[in-house]
Amino acid sequence: MHILIIHQAFASLNEPGGTRHHEFARLLVERGHRVTVIASPVSYLTGAPLHPPPVSEKMGGKKEGGGIEILRASVYSAHHKSFFHRVLAFFSFMFSSFWIGLGVKNVDVVWGTSPPIFQGVTAWALARLKGAKFLFEVRDLWPQFAIAVGVLKNPILISLSEWLERFLYARADRVMVNSPGFLKHVEARGAKRAALIPNGADPSMFDPKDDGAQFRRAHHLEDKFVVMYAGAHGMSNDLDVLLESAGLLAGIPGIQIVLVGDGKEKPALLSRAGKMELANVMFLPSVPKSGMAGALAGAHVCVAILKPLEEYKTTYPNKVFDYMAAARPVVLAIDGVIRVVVEDAKCGIFSPPGDAQKLNDAIRFFFSNKDHSREMGRAGREYLERNFSRAVISQKLTDLLEDIVKRRP
Repeated sequence: MHILIIHQAFASLNEPGGTRHHEFARLLVERGHRVTVIASPVSYLTGAPLHPPPVSEKMGGKKEGGGIEILRASVYSAHHKSFFHRVLAFFSFMFSSFWIGLGVKNVDVVWGTSPPIFQGVTAWALARLKGAKFLFEVRDLWPQFAIAVGVLKNPILISLSEWLERFLYARADRVMVNSPGFLKHVEARGAKRAALIPNGADPSMFDPKDDGAQFRRAHHLEDKFVVMYAGAHGMSNDLDVLLESAGLLAGIPGIQIVLVGDGKEKPALLSRAGKMELANVMFLPSVPKSGMAGALAGAHVCVAILKPLEEYKTTYPNKVFDYMAAARPVVLAIDGVIRVVVEDAKCGIFSPPGDAQKLNDAIRFFFSNKDHSREMGRAGREYLERNFSRAVISQKLTDLLEDIVKRRP
């Protein structure tokens, strides 16, 4: 089976960003399938060109990933400047990826992933032209999330976006979601056959026995209790609340808040932390997935946080599963379906989103109960291995893809 993935934000293990698709691609290749990816040469997380500049490449043999062919489509690279520039970047990739995709032969399934939703149009068009099946993956509920955070306000654009969403759901041979909270939404908007392939993590990438001493020593944190946030610094992530909580924790010299990552809001966060004179806050750059194990090992507890919006109760954030794989307890400032996972796993404490005082209380609890914190971290790791390991999930994905192909007329 030959699978063509259209994904502007595709990231391999040596690049910053989510690696769900790279990990799945590797596992599919190990099972004997062929995978081609059309991706951007610009980091979706930072907006900067990837270094060294990537070219179209065959990742096989001695190279990482074995048998994954990555084709790089040209793209407008100023998507962090404003919403308008971001839309330009999306449309430029939609057209350039379509042009490159025309040259990919003998495709059985075209896999489009949203957001950005516009690359779903590319995937649908290529699937129809090639006589292939169209798999449409929903990783975030766009445009619903964009409307909720105030990024998308124009009524005409909202109507067009919602029309496009329904168009793609109705025409997909299968709609795939990464969270159970998305199923009702996509089915209500025309998805005929929706399947859940949840987010998760590869536990083999993380060493739960690593005490993180090397990471803390490298950043002069040897005597600190490290509270880490690792991920995007964007509008949705509500990291201002984490800074407010850091201000409340300033009187405890042993606690250090460490934010690892990048994103559009990072300059503003750096500025605010400076104005607040938060000596207990440290910002570190993004690390690739290959370096995430070492970073998370340096944490004593990890934070997952989103804005207090009803829409975000539907999400399965990737970072939570990475925290669990690293055997680190979680302060979860996100309500909804992911709260169910954390509470079932007994691997963390829920803190109401948007409440800096409650976040402060949860961090203080872990600081005062270090043995219990370690037990919760181990419980999370064990729960992930049973329910959300990438290998288990990838088998479900393989079954889904093979079922789609079998249904060919």
